[in-house]
Amino acid sequence: MQCNLCPVSCGAEREKAAGICGASDLIVAKYYLHPFEEPPISYRNGSGTVFFCGCSLRCVFCQNYELSRVQRGKRVTPQELAEIFFSLEQAGAENINLVTPDHVSHLVAEALALRKPNIPVVYNSGGYCKTEALEVIDPYIDVYLPDMKFRSPELAKRYTGRADYFEYAARAVAFMAQKKPLWQDGKMLRGLIVRHLVLPAATSDSLRVLDFLKETLPPNTPLSLMRQYTPLGEIEGYPELNRRVTAREYRRVLDYALALGFEQIYTQERDSAQTKFIPQWDY
Repeated sequence: MQCNLCPVSCGAEREKAAGICGASDLIVAKYYLHPFEEPPISYRNGSGTVFFCGCSLRCVFCQNYELSRVQRGKRVTPQELAEIFFSLEQAGAENINLVTPDHVSHLVAEALALRKPNIPVVYNSGGYCKTEALEVIDPYIDVYLPDMKFRSPELAKRYTGRADYFEYAARAVAFMAQKKPLWQDGKMLRGLIVRHLVLPAATSDSLRVLDFLKETLPPNTPLSLMRQYTPLGEIEGYPELNRRVTAREYRRVLDYALALGFEQIYTQERDSAQTKFIPQWDY
């Protein structure tokens, strides 16, 4: 069967070969209790993150380059993945956090159907996904944690090769926003948090992203404004990406978010832009 799961619709026969995402099946690079997600996600014990290899977006500045390009990882079956979920739950995870699952969402849905955790399941996505694929896995998802990376087609094409990024991400976020929020003592049990990574020399596009989010999202939807950009990946031909975000750039975006009326904003300090916060991959 030809794969059209993600917006690229490469048509790969993934039983025989990898698609444009680089993966033919489930490949896991790491799973553990992650303490550095947003406070309502990591909460007290840490988020039970499962990092999947492969990605159909493949940003040039990807901080998880080895994963997105499938340079490491261990193949698992849906049954084995369900067992990973169970082991994280037994270890005290606040939730099961699926990191970059879009290109394998059909297989993740199989694992969740075998054993649905008794803790929230978080869908941690780059935002470049089809709503048709989200509809399949949505019954198993409690919290959506997508990126909204770009609004500019030119910027998206330059950094990902996908000029249609915003077209798909906008529909995906609107779909995810239908998940009615539920909180318990500061922990998100159900709902949506939208992330935006501020990039060097790209604050004008960040403001346009915030305009869209303010117009589209239900009131009081939390916004995570990330300052963690670190020069990594394949950025040799992108001189503007060879530095961290300045305090002035980040402040401009944060001030605009406040002016628009975002009430719940998760921010990052300047020292978040360090490689020490990137996990060490086990497989």
